[in-house]
Amino acid sequence: MKLTNLQIALAAIADPTRLRIMNLLQEGELCVCDVMSVLKEPQSKVSRHLGYLRKSGLVEARKQGLWMYYRLAKPSGKTIQGVFEALKLAQNDCEELKEDLRQFNRSKSCLVACCK
Repeated sequence: MKLTNLQIALAAIADPTRLRIMNLLQEGELCVCDVMSVLKEPQSKVSRHLGYLRKSGLVEARKQGLWMYYRLAKPSGKTIQGVFEALKLAQNDCEELKEDLRQFNRSKSCLVACCK
């Protein structure tokens, strides 16, 4: 892994919105509308941040009909795997990340209703 790849990955998660998105994606593949619902952010902002995460190589996307689904990319090395593990540990220390997950779990049954 080149240092620039690590810099790109760390810069991608340095933004609070992208960090929160990465936190949610640890729960599995999500539609843009799912992320919007939990973060209470507009589609344009969520899509822009997901695009940034995708370009950084941390997130993968697939299109199904009109909808885009996003998931965490398979870590490209031990360092990126360590970044993902650190994000998982951060769920225990950061109240905002915990609250996002609580919101996600409360509304999980209706989240993907618009997409499927």
